[in-house]
Amino acid sequence: MNDQTTAFIEAACVPLDASHGAGTLERADAILTAHPEVANASIHTAAILGDDAAVRRFLALDPGNATAKGGPRGWDALTHLCFSKYFRLERNRSDGFVRAATALLDAGASANSGWFEENHQPQPEWESVLYGAAGIAHHAELTRLLLERGAEPNDGEVVYHTPETYDNAALQVLAESGKLNDDSMAIMLLRKADWHDYDGIKYLLEHGADPNRMTHWRFTALHQALRRDNDLKIIEAMLGHGADPALPNRWDGKSAVAIAARRGRGEVLALFAQRGIPIELHGVERLIAACARNDAAAVRSLAAREPQLVGEILAEGGKLLAEFAGTANSDGVRHLLDLGVKAGALYEGDGYFDIAPNSTALHVAAWRAWPTTVKLLIERGAPIDARDGKGRTALALAVKACVDSYWTYRRSPESVEALLRAGASVNGVAFPSGYAEVDELLRRHGKMVG
Repeated sequence: MNDQTTAFIEAACVPLDASHGAGTLERADAILTAHPEVANASIHTAAILGDDAAVRRFLALDPGNATAKGGPRGWDALTHLCFSKYFRLERNRSDGFVRAATALLDAGASANSGWFEENHQPQPEWESVLYGAAGIAHHAELTRLLLERGAEPNDGEVVYHTPETYDNAALQVLAESGKLNDDSMAIMLLRKADWHDYDGIKYLLEHGADPNRMTHWRFTALHQALRRDNDLKIIEAMLGHGADPALPNRWDGKSAVAIAARRGRGEVLALFAQRGIPIELHGVERLIAACARNDAAAVRSLAAREPQLVGEILAEGGKLLAEFAGTANSDGVRHLLDLGVKAGALYEGDGYFDIAPNSTALHVAAWRAWPTTVKLLIERGAPIDARDGKGRTALALAVKACVDSYWTYRRSPESVEALLRAGASVNGVAFPSGYAEVDELLRRHGKMVG
């Protein structure tokens, strides 16, 4: 195999790192343009390009090509096909890829082929061709073909990564195949909570996923939906399919009720109460829940009768204040502040929400686009220009939230306005070019960006 062919295969297949779904075709296309002969160099390059006619020619020349290993990674042709960037990125070639895969399977390729990824974290992992089809390309037709030919879906990679999209076609093929076990269905349901995907969650619940089944992460899907601050309608859907909020997780023993309280989800606690679900909490979590539900009378009563609970609130005040701020519970934030939590208390962060260590609640509210909470924290003395563990100020995060955040429907310059009014420094803040609303705010407040 010549250098150009080797370079093409490396450029055209998924990167061997933590994100197999990353990368573009720029380098591969450049090699192909300069060396068009690479396209027909072997059954491996033909498979990468989804060239079914060329794949059949190589099989006619030698049926052993169906299982022969080749290329710099020592993969067979079906593995090259399923982990091809062309397969993932050029949907107009889909039919050719399916025909090529069919030819390879007909000639003896295994639907359980793949490779052992030594770089996978936290430990090496088998990366099956089904994972490539369903978990990276999210390709329903090839997923169906591989399942029909005997592919095993109940591994860690297939069911973990297939839900990582809002296009649920491949997920539906898996769910309807009858091949997924209960653990796999529960994993996919939990992962859909990571994606806040109501339609995907509803589909899985309707097709037998159990919201009470404990996953190997020691959480159920309901626990995860609350840990990830899913919308109330997702919680309602899980409750409608029998989710038990009293069930403790196996990580720290907390129930969904306790998780909801600690994340300031007063509306979730109200939903539980409306459904007749007992709010059974103990110790300081009773006071946390009273704050979350904006039950001022209960807050006063508990604080007066059991003053040690206030001390426990203060001991974890940074975390509680930040997580209440992250769910826009301004009333709850106010109660925590009134109990003595400092507005600038530090939070250890949350990688899932891109919240760095040493953040304050103001950082969290600014990044997660909750202007009412931002204004409250400013009024209560939160340090305006404090920097989080990544060196970002609340203003930097508020600007970033306007143009580069998951919660696109909440993008607004209102938090930027509040911070500028409070005198936030623009030094070190990356303002997006041409974002007229922010430009106008800077002019209005007489700020110059150097």
